[in-house]
Amino acid sequence: MNESAAGLELRDSAPPEALLPDHGLWPWWLGAAVLVMLLAAALVFKRRKPAVFDAEKAREEACREARAALADTRAADARAAAVQCSLVLRKYLSAAAADPALYETHEEFILRHNALNALTEEARAAAESGFSRLAALKYGPEIPATPAAEVIAESRALLETLHHGFAK
Repeated sequence: MNESAAGLELRDSAPPEALLPDHGLWPWWLGAAVLVMLLAAALVFKRRKPAVFDAEKAREEACREARAALADTRAADARAAAVQCSLVLRKYLSAAAADPALYETHEEFILRHNALNALTEEARAAAESGFSRLAALKYGPEIPATPAAEVIAESRALLETLHHGFAK
């Protein structure tokens, strides 16, 4: 038994670091690259100034679109013309005056005390009477005998009144 035990030799265990995979420095380089990219992006976004809202330019663009929409309006009767013209004018007010008229009923629009504060008194009165006329044409019990071209012409005149009625 001594002879077989003499052949066995007790050695020290291998260090555990040798069993761990060697990643090198690439994770550190990757982390540094990501950090540099995040810092660069933060600097770019910090230096970028927000675009200044130009109300006059927005009004001109909205008016141009409304004029084109009114010119393209084709309606068989006064009711259809009033519906289309009312939508065009409300879209214009929504864009030009930042007014929620597009999302309100006629009654809500008329009853709102702060409606169209950006307009002069004359323009507000014209808007109230113009939208009341369009509402009467839209919601009347019978289709009015008024020609559709006349409704479109009145709406075009109301658009010009509204566009030039902004208080300076």
